[in-house]
Amino acid sequence: MAALIPPTYEDAALVLRLYEMRREERLRAAREWFRASFFPQSFEDVKAVAFGAGDENTHYRMVTTYWEMAASFVAQGILHPELFFDSGGETLFVWAKIGEYVPQLRQEYQSPRLLANLEKAIGMVPWAPERIKVLRQRMPAYRDRILNAERARA
Repeated sequence: MAALIPPTYEDAALVLRLYEMRREERLRAAREWFRASFFPQSFEDVKAVAFGAGDENTHYRMVTTYWEMAASFVAQGILHPELFFDSGGETLFVWAKIGEYVPQLRQEYQSPRLLANLEKAIGMVPWAPERIKVLRQRMPAYRDRILNAERARA
């Protein structure tokens, strides 16, 4: 359900602060890995990273917990949903990559609230499911472009 009240200057200030936090070097590296190297094709692919160790696990946790934290502001009514999603699509991109595997992750982790704020916030914006559907449809071509560019550089 979309917010009935308009966004405030405080909403805008929080969005800008969230943007500033995204520029932190380690989070930026994690986000780049998630964008350009993490293309799960199955629950097993997600599970291998989510339950694994090393840099991939660290990157995965940094990205998912960052967006879960940001989405909690929306889910709890602190941040205007439309403004949050209009100001950047990365949250939807993250959900497009892993959202379909979240129920299984919750079961495996024995954590029924895993990424629940992210899911709730997305549900608050009527156009978000369609955008996620489009992102998922584009993902194979996006992955192929990145892999082809890497091969061309090698």
